[in-house]
Amino acid sequence: MTDLSAAYDAAVTDRVRLAGSAYSTDRDLAARQSLYRWQVPRYDLPGIVAEQLSGVRGRVVDIGCGNGKFIQRLRGERPDLALLGLDIAPGILASVPGPVAVADATRLPLATGSAHAALALHMLYHVPDIPQAVGELTRVVARDGVVIVSTNSDRDKVELDDLWQRAAGDVLGTGRGQARISLSARFSLEKAPAFLAEGFSRVEMIELPGTITVHDPEPVIAHMASYRAWADQHDVPFDATIARARSILLDHIAQHGAFEVTCLGGILVCRR
Repeated sequence: MTDLSAAYDAAVTDRVRLAGSAYSTDRDLAARQSLYRWQVPRYDLPGIVAEQLSGVRGRVVDIGCGNGKFIQRLRGERPDLALLGLDIAPGILASVPGPVAVADATRLPLATGSAHAALALHMLYHVPDIPQAVGELTRVVARDGVVIVSTNSDRDKVELDDLWQRAAGDVLGTGRGQARISLSARFSLEKAPAFLAEGFSRVEMIELPGTITVHDPEPVIAHMASYRAWADQHDVPFDATIARARSILLDHIAQHGAFEVTCLGGILVCRR
């Protein structure tokens, strides 16, 4: 299990894989984001972030900005802010309103204390050296500034983990397959406070629990298929497992009327 965990960590943080496959476009990220349309309660994450920035003036840097979901919202609601989007994947930045730049979270191209706030939303688990990235957040944000981080709990979407293992087991004929890769496991909601406490004396957690209910398998299948960049980590034919998962979901929905997924994500608001 230790070797498996180490292999997963290496795959989740591999820059070539992240920039060249997982986030070369926003297709897979958008598929994961879209599943939350069916969540109750429905959280307006960009709105929550904007609210946390209500007292901030000056420069806000979105590190690992992805497809720019948060930058676009802030550009509309807070034109007074000087926004900068950074990501290691050039391809995903193509549709993000500028200025943007390709940058590594462990070596931010920013002067010390030059930002008044920083966002690191669902991305620190992709950084090989998390403490170094936290150190960079501490360095570039002014002492009276704020850093907003987000991630998922270790208990998030356990039904999808079970579905994958059932489908993989059926494909392999083993009863139950290997666990699917977890992107957030290295920096989960449970682990994040200890990492962040190294750089910030105040870390406030806002938990965002919910339940996703679907009556059609496709949103769930699109979410599971969005992990294709890590297909080689699962030791099972990826497409065959996805197809089997669709069949299991169809049977479940026919019998129960719906398929439910329990979610637990959260935002951490950090200050010095």
